[in-house]
Amino acid sequence: MLWHLPLLTFLSVINISSVVLGEEIEQEVLGVLRSGMIAQGPKVAEFEKLFADIVEVPHAVAVNNGTTSLIAALKMSGMPEGSEVVMPPFTFVATLNAALEAGYKVRFADINPHTFNATAETLAAAATHNTAGVMPVHLYGQCADIAAIDELAKKNNWFLLEDAAQAHGATHNGRQAGSFGAGSFSFYATKNVTTGEGGIITTSDDAFADRLRVFRNQGMRVRYQYDMQGNNFRMTDLQAAVGIPQLRHFNDIITARQRNAEHLIALMSDIEEIQLPVVAEGNNHVWHQFTIRITSASKRRRDEVIDRLAELGVGSGIYYPRLTHDYECFKGDPNVIVTDTPIAAQTVKEVVSIPVHMHLTPQEIEIVAAAVRSAVQGV
Repeated sequence: MLWHLPLLTFLSVINISSVVLGEEIEQEVLGVLRSGMIAQGPKVAEFEKLFADIVEVPHAVAVNNGTTSLIAALKMSGMPEGSEVVMPPFTFVATLNAALEAGYKVRFADINPHTFNATAETLAAAATHNTAGVMPVHLYGQCADIAAIDELAKKNNWFLLEDAAQAHGATHNGRQAGSFGAGSFSFYATKNVTTGEGGIITTSDDAFADRLRVFRNQGMRVRYQYDMQGNNFRMTDLQAAVGIPQLRHFNDIITARQRNAEHLIALMSDIEEIQLPVVAEGNNHVWHQFTIRITSASKRRRDEVIDRLAELGVGSGIYYPRLTHDYECFKGDPNVIVTDTPIAAQTVKEVVSIPVHMHLTPQEIEIVAAAVRSAVQGV
C-alpha cells in the first residue's frame, strides 16, 4: 500500500486549497471590461438568477462579501435592536462580528461532536426570553439539523438566518441550504464557488428581498430617492463574471469534491488515531473542508501532526483554533454573553482540515491519506 513508501521522497506540496480560474472565466471578465459596465449591472443579475435556481428560491440578493450578507440580512430582519441571537461559537468570527455590527446581543449554543454543527436542542437550551433569532452555521459544507431548527424558529417566532458561507449546494432531506430561513453565502477566494470577495442572501420572502436590494444600494430604490438608511454593499459585474462560469459547472465542482472525500474516507477508515468526518442522515455534504479530529490514541498531538504533514508536503489548516468569543477583543463586551459549550471547547483542540479540493489527483489523495497515517501513528 502507498503508506509504506518513503513519504519524504514526495517533493511537491499539496495545498489545502487551490484556486484555478480558467479561460471561460477570463472571457467573461474580459467581456465586462470591454463593456464599460464594471459596477453592479447585468452580470450581477445573471449571477443572482443562477444562484437562486441552485438554492431553489425566488430571490438571491448579491452583495460585496459574505460578512456583509450576514449584516444586511440581520439589519433587514425586523428583529428589535438589542435583542439576542443564538449561534455556535465554533465558526469563523464573521458570524459573531455581523451580529454585533447589526446591533444584537449574542448567546452561544454547543455543537454536535460529529457534524460540528449546532442542533435544535442546543440552540433551544441557550435561548432566553430575549431571543429573537438563531444563526445556525452549516460548517465545512454540511447542513446543521436545519429542518428541526426551522421548526423551532417558527414555533418561537424567531428570525432564522442560515450561515451557509461554506455550504453552497448542500442539502438536508433533499432541500437546499439557504432555503429554510434566510440564507447567507460567501464567495471568498477559497470557497467552493468564488468571486474573490462576494456574498449573497437567499430568501423566499418577497418583501424581505426588496428591503435587501434597497439597503445594499445606499437605501435608494430610485437614484437620489432614499427609502431607508442604507449602505453600499453592492457586488460588481467583475465579481459576478468570475462566478458565473462556476455556477454553470456547479454540479461538476461538487461532484469532484464528493468523489475526493469518498476516496479519503476509504483510505483512512481503519486509522484508529483519528475521527473521520460524519455525514448526518439525510444530508448531502459538499465538502468545503474535510476535517478530522485527532484523538487521544494519536502518537502525536494535533500541532505536531500538522508539523509532520508539512514535512511530508501536505498542507493542512485548523478551522478554527479558538472559539469566537475566546479572543481578548470580545472579553468584557456586554453584548457577548458567554455560555458553557464544552463540546465546542474540546473540538477546537482536536480538528485538522486536509486537502479535498476539486483539483486533486487520485495519487495526491493517496499521498494525503498516507501522510495522515504516518503523522498520527508516529512514523
